[in-house]
Amino acid sequence: MEENTWLDYISAIGSITTPILVLLLTAVGWKYRQAVERKLKLEEKLRDDRIEIYNQILEPFIILLMSDIAWQSDKRNKGKDKSEIAIAQMLSLDYRKTSFKLSLIGSDSVVSSFNNLMQYFYNNTDNEQNPSKDQIKNMMSLLGSFLLEIRKSMGNETTKIDNWGMLEWFITDAREMRSGTYL
Repeated sequence: MEENTWLDYISAIGSITTPILVLLLTAVGWKYRQAVERKLKLEEKLRDDRIEIYNQILEPFIILLMSDIAWQSDKRNKGKDKSEIAIAQMLSLDYRKTSFKLSLIGSDSVVSSFNNLMQYFYNNTDNEQNPSKDQIKNMMSLLGSFLLEIRKSMGNETTKIDNWGMLEWFITDAREMRSGTYL
């Protein structure tokens, strides 16, 4: 008889603890789900902010790399030097503010590649009128790396494209630059 009583106690304890355990696991699951949903909403908001910041950061580079024909075809650009416009834009307070925002919300790899690109510009401003082939190639490589890191931060972490592949669609001689047969 005592064995039945013991089993009765274990059965009673199991009957009481099972709903409590289920309730506890449900609460933990709900809390975890809320945290995941909150993180996804934040990532979605950050994604929109990042796109805007990336566009603003890239604008002077896009201007610099436009063909002269494309630049002059816009009536607002007639008689304006695209290099002067792009450099003035990069030196502006608004660009600095945008760069600061990038440093706050950009991924580590995006910020690092942007830092590398900007440090290259800062260290090579002496020869801005007539950059050498190597300087052009280095700058293009750094720009391609920056674009690649932006691509990865936007969800393409496993991309097979390299930094030069990021440039081929808008620089006609990107393949020649890469191979060293440029100019």
